[in-house]
Amino acid sequence: MSGILPETFVPGFHDEDEVKKMVYNDFGTTGMKVSKLSFGCGVFCYAYNDIDVEKCRQTLIEALKKGVNYIDTAPYYGHGESEEVLGKILTGVPRKAYYIATKIGRYDKNVKTQFNFTAAKTNESIEQSLKRLKLDYVDILQVHDIEFAPTLNMVLNETLPAVEQIVKSGKARFIGITGYPVRTLAECAEKSTVKLDMVLSYARLTMIDDGLKNYLPVFKKHNMAIVNAAPNALGLLSNLGERSWHVATQPIKNVCAEARKLCVANDVELGKLAVWHSLQQEGPDTTLVGMDSVKVVEYNLSVLRHGLSAKEKNVYVQVLKIFETKLSETHWENFEVENYWKLMKLSV
Repeated sequence: MSGILPETFVPGFHDEDEVKKMVYNDFGTTGMKVSKLSFGCGVFCYAYNDIDVEKCRQTLIEALKKGVNYIDTAPYYGHGESEEVLGKILTGVPRKAYYIATKIGRYDKNVKTQFNFTAAKTNESIEQSLKRLKLDYVDILQVHDIEFAPTLNMVLNETLPAVEQIVKSGKARFIGITGYPVRTLAECAEKSTVKLDMVLSYARLTMIDDGLKNYLPVFKKHNMAIVNAAPNALGLLSNLGERSWHVATQPIKNVCAEARKLCVANDVELGKLAVWHSLQQEGPDTTLVGMDSVKVVEYNLSVLRHGLSAKEKNVYVQVLKIFETKLSETHWENFEVENYWKLMKLSV
């Protein structure tokens, strides 16, 4: 619904006319109304960029003032750097003006200490996150990449009850889960005795993979808000291309490179096509996009409000044709998990 002022609207901070142009959706049963386009802060760390805090500030403030009201981060993003950058930026922003989500469970670069789903680490993590963010509470606390836990039972019986206690303490308001294998997220939703308020699925409702669609009924049945993150498939669907650390298989990378070449030749940004594609999909309450410059914010707001030009639509159809005819596989499910456990065995 557009034309409304959400509870996050702050006179004097927001551009009222711009906020009224934003579409806001109910976020499950939380009572929150979240902007259809939301802001991913994974890009606020060294894994993506050489960080310039002032540039990050200008980018996020531009998005917030124009109606984006949902921010997502995690301790794992730059191993605290993303949260620290956000803490510096948000100090001057009214707390009412945004919802913010962070995570527990995934932390370090070192394979031995990268994941920890224990209750003790969960409690330690939220304290550290709040300190870095300079906040008293977060709106959403998510268990990060649950597929990497030793067992799903650990998430169900130890991690989530610990998060529930954190919510009861007032340091978080709602509980979420995130991950890449959507079937694992759905299994967790079905089995959890702790009320799950939301789910974040990344790179699974894109131009190359619509795997999230198969599990939407499960999440809807449990009244969970749904965040569709990484419509650019972590850079695969952009003219810049994926980073060196991307775990997609080479056949997927090769086909995406062909689509990228077509877009560059036609002076069309593949990332814009990818964001538009994901925004058209029914089911998710918000599409979470990493934005590292004011220009990217303007790009994404434009595609949300005005769609694609005739030229872009023509290239979009050609790109879809490439994917439909040449992709022999569409996802890299289990590849990263299997590699992680191999490395863990070698490190013993």
